[in-house]
This record gives sequence, C-alpha cells and structure tokens, in this order.
Amino acid sequence: MSKRWLVLVIALVALVALVAVGCGQSDAPETTQATTADGGAAPAASGETVTIKYGDQNPETGWEGMEAAKPWLAQIEEATNGRAKVQAYWSETLWKGTDAWESIKAGVGDMGWAFHGYWAGMTSLSDVVTLPFMPIETGAEGSEILWQLYEEFPSIQEQYKDNHIVTLWTSSPYYIMTVNKEVKTLADLKGLKIRTTGGPPTDVMKAMGAVPVSMGMPDTYQALQTGVLDGILQQWEAAYSFRHYEVCKYQTMVPVHLVYFSQAFNKARWDKVPADIQEQIMSVGGMEGAKFWGANMFDSAAAEIENKLKTEGYQVAHVEVAPEEAASWREQFGKPLWEKWVQKMEAEGHPEARDILNRCIELAEKA
Repeated sequence: MSKRWLVLVIALVALVALVAVGCGQSDAPETTQATTADGGAAPAASGETVTIKYGDQNPETGWEGMEAAKPWLAQIEEATNGRAKVQAYWSETLWKGTDAWESIKAGVGDMGWAFHGYWAGMTSLSDVVTLPFMPIETGAEGSEILWQLYEEFPSIQEQYKDNHIVTLWTSSPYYIMTVNKEVKTLADLKGLKIRTTGGPPTDVMKAMGAVPVSMGMPDTYQALQTGVLDGILQQWEAAYSFRHYEVCKYQTMVPVHLVYFSQAFNKARWDKVPADIQEQIMSVGGMEGAKFWGANMFDSAAAEIENKLKTEGYQVAHVEVAPEEAASWREQFGKPLWEKWVQKMEAEGHPEARDILNRCIELAEKA
C-alpha cells in the first residue's frame, strides 16, 4: 500500500472514532439533577443562591411598597444571608393585579402579592374574616386571626393548594368613602355605585341598597373622578397609595368589613428552593409575616394619611353615624350574612364552616 493510501486510511479511522464518541455523548446533560419522589427536581445543594422574581400590583413609592413590601422583601434577603435575591416588579409590570394568583400558578413569576377579593369563592372559607361588622378592629389583629385559622383548619389550607403560601394577612376595617354625597343613613346609600370586593362585602352593599361594582384598584381613581363610581369601600392605606382623597370628600366612620391578602410562591419553583432557604423565608412569613403586613401595610397608615391631607390641602370629612343606626346595620345586615355564609359553605361541602365562624369570633373577642 502506498504512503498516500496509508495516510488516508488512518485519517478515516480517526474520523469514525470521533463521530462515535460524539454520538455517544450527544444526549447526556452537562450535569445531573436529583429528583424528588414524584419526579420533580429536588432542592439544590446548600450554598446555592436563588433569585426570586416578585410581582406586585402597587406602586413602589406607594404606602404598601414603601412601608410593607420593600421592608419585608429586605427581611427575606437578610434572613437568607443574601442567598435569596428579590427582583421586584411594581405597578402591574409583571402581571395585572386581577391575574396575580393564576400568573403565580403559571410561573410567570416566582412570588407575588395577591388580593383575594378579586376572586370571589376561590378561598371562600377565609372569607369568614370579611363578614360584615365582625368584631375585628385592626389589621394586625385580623391578620393574626386569619393565620391562626389557616393553621388550624386543613380545609382552609386546601383552598390555597395551587400555590405555596408564605403568609396571609388582613386589612384594617373598610369604610364607605364617597365623592359627593354624605352617607349617614341607609336612605343615603341607596342606589350609589360603590366599588367593593367579591364575597360578603359585595353581599352587604347589595343588601344595604347600594350597587356593588367589581373593579381593580388601579382603575378606581379615574372611575371616581368621572362618575363611573359614586364611592368606594376603602381603608386609609389604599386612599393614600391611590390618592382617593383627591376625589372623595366624605368618609362614613362605621367599619364595614376587612379584606385579605397572600404572599404566594409558585409551587414548582418553591420545591426547587434549597430547604434551608425555604426555612429562612418562612421565618419572616407565617404568623410573623402576617403581623408585620397587617400592622405596616394598614394600621400605621391612619396617622400618615391625616398628615397627607394637611400638607396637600385636601379635606375628607369624617361622617359620624348615630350609634343606634350603626348598631342596626350590624344586626340587620351583618349577622344574617354570617348565617348565610355558614349555610352556603355547608351546602358546598364544608360542614366545619360554623366551627370556623365561631373560632373567628372567639379569637376576635380575645384580642
């Protein structure tokens, strides 16, 4: 065989060997990933850092952003010694507030602020804290009650199963805030278009003669300004953040109801977070997170909004209702809706509903 043919044969053999090696490795991943019992990815090894993509409907510079969300997100980073980094998206830049729960579930982001009044019936057992004229006086008090109910009743937990709950909290009580008309009696309220949230708050406004309107909070300023709404069931934090005090002249000083919120984490993403980081995040979640959010998002806003009114020159008149009128609202429209809620929940397969209501009242009366 000539040298020329010998060189060609050697080259062909080498080429075949290289192709064989390449084919044998083409389907293998660069690193292997452990899996959990159900086939999902197991939490990464300790020492890994994670980035949490966080969505919030509210403005970064609003009350919720400055006084509650940003400090709490900083607590997460501090609790994890910097191993969890939060990448925040404010003012509905990641998802609309009304889409938050489903967006978190779908993995559009990792974690987010979710207002459950947007989704009537989804977490219906937690609606017990929204029943009208319940004896709950502050956001911190309501938040502790809600988290305790969540821990005590598995059926409540079941309704949140699509996402991992980091914490739950409630608002301070809501009042009727109106643009042009004082509300002192039921006759004053009749026919007014009032923005409210789903569930019992909608029911009580309807029973009291108002026309309840469901609407995302970021859309309410213009609706109040243009007459699409006559008023809004409101607490001071939202009035501060969304500047409703610029368009509403009156606030009826009878607490009507609370609403509630969650910080929810995408389940698949949560399962991939290292176990020690999960524990550190939950150290500022759970009951501690509930109390923090209730106090800092809501209770602390009452004095601040009064300062805001003075410095900016706006006036919102506090409309006092006669004590006997306010008492009649609770007896006539509050307690019957408590019973209606129990009956509805029992009809939907929740025989524990009355126990949940009684426990809620018990905890409120102890506070």
